Amino acid sequence: MFEKLTAQPADSLLALIKAFQADPRGYKVDLGVGIYRDEQGRTPVMRAVKLAEKQLLETQDSKRYLGPEGDLNFVNLMKPIIFGANHDAGNVVGIQTPGGSGALRLGAELIASAAPGAKVWLGTPSWPNHAPIFESARLTVKDYRFVDLAKQQIDFDRVLEALDAAQAGDVILLHGCCHNPTGIDFDIDQWKQIAAKLVERKLLPFIDLAYQGLGDGLEADAEPTRLILEAVDEALVAYSCDKNFGLYRERVGALYLVSRNADQLKIADGNMASLARVNWSMPPDHGAATVRVILESAELTQIWKQELVEMCARVNGNRAALASAHPELGFIANQRGLFSNLAMSKETAVALRQKHGIYMADSGRMNLAGMQPSDAGAIVKALSAEGTLSTRSAA
Repeated sequence: MFEKLTAQPADSLLALIKAFQADPRGYKVDLGVGIYRDEQGRTPVMRAVKLAEKQLLETQDSKRYLGPEGDLNFVNLMKPIIFGANHDAGNVVGIQTPGGSGALRLGAELIASAAPGAKVWLGTPSWPNHAPIFESARLTVKDYRFVDLAKQQIDFDRVLEALDAAQAGDVILLHGCCHNPTGIDFDIDQWKQIAAKLVERKLLPFIDLAYQGLGDGLEADAEPTRLILEAVDEALVAYSCDKNFGLYRERVGALYLVSRNADQLKIADGNMASLARVNWSMPPDHGAATVRVILESAELTQIWKQELVEMCARVNGNRAALASAHPELGFIANQRGLFSNLAMSKETAVALRQKHGIYMADSGRMNLAGMQPSDAGAIVKALSAEGTLSTRSAA
């Protein structure tokens, strides 16, 4: 049987991690894997997380199964953070998932069960795993250009063309905030136009909200999602706590389904649980329990929110440092989240690594949370040397 399998390419980001670690040079910059790093280059365990874990250690009295739905107290405590304090709880059901990726996969399976062969419209560039997740669930992916990387601008005409081409019942994948990999988000007027098109064309929004709080703050980053949900009759939201709680390896996520039809909502809720049962049976508990403990405590919640404000400020400070280091990088200051995506060839990305010790994805995606403000000059020097930036205008 297994002789029929074909070799699969190695994961490029994992290869990037190994290459960076093996590089013996004293000075090198890791702009590759999308994780937050502090001023010492560490990905720390947040103070609120440590305190919550201590409480769990002292009080948790069982490791029994929770069921395919996971920790529903965690799921429910996240709702006001995502949907707002005054959201209609009767319109939302949710289920814990192994990270945001698990939420995307479960949502894809739910769509495939409800509408086999459904089309998912995906703006490019996007997170590289988006298309494979939907395709592996037997859905058809239709891509369209979302951003012109040479201009570092949203190609909004193409976005509207895609929405007009989509048929009733098609799915539109939307990044809720802090777009991965470009850092370029729709403005509020564009979000309003998208919401109107979704209603007009009877399209299902599937919002991937993986970086809430790391752009302009928790409330501001949730505004586009809430705007969309106010307009449409039904939607899916895939949520990740990996980044804003720093729980990467714990795989903490949730899938939410929003619908104004109570009967359909109940049926869909049961289907989510059934699909989760055959996919992973029961989700891991520790990370979600940690988030639950934080959100059950006003004191821990305040500590977490303050830490998140500090993380957000650091990321935006790195953006400002790199943007001010060269006029041609000024656009980076106006983007949000961990990433920015430069227009460059794979050959240029390889040259930046080999010749200058500047590590980024072959696509030109940079994780700006991986740098220090003091790295801006070296990054600009390397980009200028490889022709991505002009040397005459370097600061």
